[in-house]
Amino acid sequence: MADYIIRATAADGQIRAFAATTRETVEAARAAHDTSPVATAALGRLLTAGAMMGVMMKGEEDLLTIKIQGDGPIEGLTVTADSKGDVKGYVFNPSVMLPPNAKGKLDVGGALGVGVLSVIKDIGLKEPYVGQTILVTGEIGDDLTYYFATSEQTPSSVALGVLMNKENTVRQAGGFILQLLPGASDAVVTKLEEKLKEITSVTALLEAGDTPEMILEHILGEFGLEINDKLPTRFHCNCSKERVEKALISIGKRDIQEMIADGKPVSVNCHFCNTDYTFSVDELKAILKKARPV
Repeated sequence: MADYIIRATAADGQIRAFAATTRETVEAARAAHDTSPVATAALGRLLTAGAMMGVMMKGEEDLLTIKIQGDGPIEGLTVTADSKGDVKGYVFNPSVMLPPNAKGKLDVGGALGVGVLSVIKDIGLKEPYVGQTILVTGEIGDDLTYYFATSEQTPSSVALGVLMNKENTVRQAGGFILQLLPGASDAVVTKLEEKLKEITSVTALLEAGDTPEMILEHILGEFGLEINDKLPTRFHCNCSKERVEKALISIGKRDIQEMIADGKPVSVNCHFCNTDYTFSVDELKAILKKARPV
């Protein structure tokens, strides 16, 4: 099943909801970065959240970036998503290994430790919007729930999960974001809280064969669920040799001249998809002609 996101409303517009299945997206990221199981779980959760938060944006060119920096061994994560369902990201320390947590699960919270979550929205204004909160648990879903409540004043429930196979490939991945909109009644709030207590884990639902539609139906069926949209989502990086060349041009003539003087090809790595781009000495000489003096 190809990955996708469902966008929905319920309770006569008092609740908005997003649910996603992202196994292929997370597996593509794992393969690109050769992440350990706990790093895959952390990156997979943030990619899933980023994909859903990306499609919340309205503009074609809008970009969302979520950064987590912590004092744990994983050090940090960065994910970028657009409004069309494309998402990419990387882990600062992709090979981190940790024993399971007290519940026998991958210890994402322990891997991240104490730190800060930042959400940056570039929506075409002079300055991007930046919201920042502390990591509450490091489990990512809880941290984003806290972010929405404090930075965007939107009471939300964020659930994210990644389930791994024994050979370290991704078995299941997905999540949901439910948000109470202004004017939501106390009765709706109470009833929704009760329904959410029935959900033990997103991956358990996915493993049982539930689709994003079924997950939302399970939680919001009694609220008059209306599914508004189904959008594809994927791990996709828009890097190219041409884009990397532009970046090299921008560093200035002096640095490029030093590279040429070394007499060896230069390799530039894209953090987001781990692709290497190699430039020969002749290519560097051509780039030098386009570069600005420093």
